[in-house]
Amino acid sequence: MIRLQIRPVWRFRSESSERDFDFQLVSILAGLEASGKLTQAAEQAALSYRHAWNLVAEWEAFFGARLVEKVKGRGSKLTPLGKRLLWAGRRAQARLAPELENLAGEFAAALNEALEERSPALAMHASHDYAVALLRDLLAEGESPIALQYKGSFDALACLRRGECDLAGFHLPDGPLGALLAQRYDECLPPDAGLIAFVTREQGLIVRAGNPKQVAGVADFCREGVRMVNRQRGSGTRALLEFMISSQGLDRARMDGYENEEITHGAVAALIAGNQADVGFGVQAAAAQYSLGFVPLCRERYYLACAGSSLVSAPMDQLLRTLRGAAFRERVAQLPGYSAERAGEVVDRIEPHAVPG
Repeated sequence: MIRLQIRPVWRFRSESSERDFDFQLVSILAGLEASGKLTQAAEQAALSYRHAWNLVAEWEAFFGARLVEKVKGRGSKLTPLGKRLLWAGRRAQARLAPELENLAGEFAAALNEALEERSPALAMHASHDYAVALLRDLLAEGESPIALQYKGSFDALACLRRGECDLAGFHLPDGPLGALLAQRYDECLPPDAGLIAFVTREQGLIVRAGNPKQVAGVADFCREGVRMVNRQRGSGTRALLEFMISSQGLDRARMDGYENEEITHGAVAALIAGNQADVGFGVQAAAAQYSLGFVPLCRERYYLACAGSSLVSAPMDQLLRTLRGAAFRERVAQLPGYSAERAGEVVDRIEPHAVPG
């Protein structure tokens, strides 16, 4: 069975030369920003010290400017150019990865069909999430890969109703807002839907390190000098934020950046890490990925919906066993703000109130 991966290509041109960008440099710069030591940055990027140093030197020569500078007694730090290059690379990866993965999945399915190869056992449409990516990667290591397409929660459920996928991933918060969202999701679910508990996660405000604007809640989006970045319409995270804004009677017209949308938690965090915004709404794991601050506002349950009749199928049985297995739970436990305590449990209804832990 063919599996496909699509990667972006950056081609830099100067007056006298051009060069394709090596995204390993992003990993090196990220490691240097975190540790200040090239030896640790090279190790984290799975490169030799010599290769990492040569890569930095080659790109400094191309730009004609330093990316890294040594600080006496404190190792190395990124120059303003190095910080900008790191931000651009991170944002491109966070913003483009889901769309490229979706395209790769579609192309691979078409090629396998043309070659009369066995298709992945399950097609899954789901709201973008770090644990969803872990599940996909874990299943890909075995004999039961899934065909994953990232879509907003409501779009994913609509695809399930139309029979365009086998699984749809969606999420809702604990508490009163969760009860309201549960009503909306109930209207979208197929009449015979089966529900599988997936993970719980922390949602809140992703802010710049140290929270210099002292953002404490959604109401602060209306403060002068606070720049926000939003999620796209149709995503469950956007729906949750809209409920919060409406419940507090806030004026969206006063929110600087309300119309600026990103399609993943990581892209929101990357924009804030690059000082292009001060706050966004997303999961704790995204804030941790970019060493940003996080103000928790609610816990969410993430569910997988399917046709009830498919719960007894062999591919679904394999999925449930994977969700209940130690390998999946151990990987999820490494994500800040996540828990897989009830992963793989088949439930009768959406439960927005009682969240374990």
